[in-house]
Amino acid sequence: MDERIAKRLEAGEAVVLPTETVYGLFGRALNEQAVRNVYQLKQRPLDKAMNLNVASLEDILAFSKDQPAYLADLFQNFLPGPLTIILQANEQVPHWVNSGMKTVGFRVPSHPVTRDLIQTFGPLIGPSANITGRTSGVLFDQIMQDFHGEVVGVKDDDFLTGQDSTILDLSGEEAQILRQGAITREDILAQLPELKFKGENA
Repeated sequence: MDERIAKRLEAGEAVVLPTETVYGLFGRALNEQAVRNVYQLKQRPLDKAMNLNVASLEDILAFSKDQPAYLADLFQNFLPGPLTIILQANEQVPHWVNSGMKTVGFRVPSHPVTRDLIQTFGPLIGPSANITGRTSGVLFDQIMQDFHGEVVGVKDDDFLTGQDSTILDLSGEEAQILRQGAITREDILAQLPELKFKGENA
C-alpha cells in the first residue's frame, strides 16, 4: 500500500484514486472533517449527498435497511463494478454523508488499490475528482492541475473507461434506473429476472 496515500487518509485529508469509471476524490466517510474537506475541494453544495464506497456486501448491509431479497445476487453478479445502488439508510449513516436524506448510495470500485484502501480505512466517500460543474476527471495530471497540487493520488489513466456508473435505486417498492451508465437494464434483468422495474406490469 502507498504509505503517502494511507497517511493522508488517516489524517482526514482527501486523495485522488481511480475507480473503473473515472477518478474519485476520496476521504474517510465516518470522519466529518474529511468529508468537509472533500466538499470544500470540489466546491460542492453541502446539501448534495455523497455515496459510500465500500468493499463488501456486509458493508452495504451495515449501513442500510429494508434491503430487497435479491441484493446478494445483484452484488455477486455486478460488484465490484460500475454500479451505484441506492438503498434506505439506517442510523449508522452520518448526516454529513447523505445530507440527512432517508437514502444512501453505495459503490464498490473494482480498482485493486482503491479497494484495498477501502478495506483498510472503512467506508470512503469518493465523488468524481473534479470541481463541481466540470467534466468528471479521467486524466490524472489534469486533475492535479485543477486542484493546484492540494491533493495527492494514484495515477492509472489506462484503467478507466470514462463512462459513468449506472445508478440503480432500490429504496422503493420497485427498482428504478436514475442514471444510465455502463450497466443496462437488460444486463440486470438477464441475471435477475425477478427484479421489477418501475412502470412495468407485474
